[in-house]
Amino acid sequence: MRIAQIAPLYEAVPPKLYGGTERVVSFLTEELVALGHDVTLFASGDSVTSAKLEAVWPRALRLDPTIRDAMAPQMLLLEHVYGMAHRFDILHFHMDYMPASLFARQAVPFITTLHGRLDLPELKPVYAQLPRQNLVSISDSQRLPLPEANFIATIHHGLPENLLRPRPVEPSYVAFLGRICPEKRPDRAINIARAAGKHLKIAAKVDKVDRDYFRAEIEPMLGPDAELVGEINDGAKPEFLSGAQALLMPIDWPEPFGLVMIEAAACGTPVIAYNHGSVPEVLEDGVTGFIVNNEAEAISALGRLHTLDRRKIRARFEARFTARRMAEDYVAMYESLTLTRTERLRLVQ
Repeated sequence: MRIAQIAPLYEAVPPKLYGGTERVVSFLTEELVALGHDVTLFASGDSVTSAKLEAVWPRALRLDPTIRDAMAPQMLLLEHVYGMAHRFDILHFHMDYMPASLFARQAVPFITTLHGRLDLPELKPVYAQLPRQNLVSISDSQRLPLPEANFIATIHHGLPENLLRPRPVEPSYVAFLGRICPEKRPDRAINIARAAGKHLKIAAKVDKVDRDYFRAEIEPMLGPDAELVGEINDGAKPEFLSGAQALLMPIDWPEPFGLVMIEAAACGTPVIAYNHGSVPEVLEDGVTGFIVNNEAEAISALGRLHTLDRRKIRARFEARFTARRMAEDYVAMYESLTLTRTERLRLVQ
């Protein structure tokens, strides 16, 4: 198939450091190429891919200090894809609601995978007014705030099977991985680890918007038993996660998917997560970790880690969350949509 993958321009594909959406786009694109498809990736010029790269902007917007209107390059991207749309069998967007109006007015089938939270009140009227489009959710829970939207599937994320593997190290601490922000609740992670007498290592970025929160709420809580190691990339994650007795995910928001859960599983590391959003879909309670409701339950769960088999956790990752499985799920959907279009055209003729 001739497939277009269209990524937002804020980060490179894959991102240099943090960037969940762009990492997933990269994993999917590479697997589609490996499956023999003709794939074009529309992304920033500093992206790296085995697909054909259609660079619409020279570098990721987050890394370009000269950019003052970040929306302008995104509009250019949409127009560029529109002009080339006839070359593809399917267009696959990762840009939320932005493509809907323009691409509903052309003939090539397109889908949009929604990567973020959908419970924001301003989204409901937007999706109600937009033309009908084929939407993909990354968890069933993600789509609950928008029951009227045209979701055609839920496809869970996946990682390349050998990207992260268990390392032969003795787990000696608990971990927090991702972003430092109010909804991820690193303060809870510190409290839980401290109450359980565990050393906590925090591998996380601090976005500009969250710097005040970090300085006021989190930085004063740090100490010898709660260590900020900073933002890490995929190369550092196997050692970091394998060295952890558990990954703490005490979230306080409707997590759309939670890539860190399957990153931990790929390293055989159990996850202790609060029961919000996608957590019950991704985490198998008592098998790949524990689902909890409060700090007391999380502390108790840390005392039951010995009941979990880290080899089985890795095996569950391989069975459920590889990039190959994700790509095959998408290909089945692409084929269904393009077949529907072919049938439609045949009937018209």
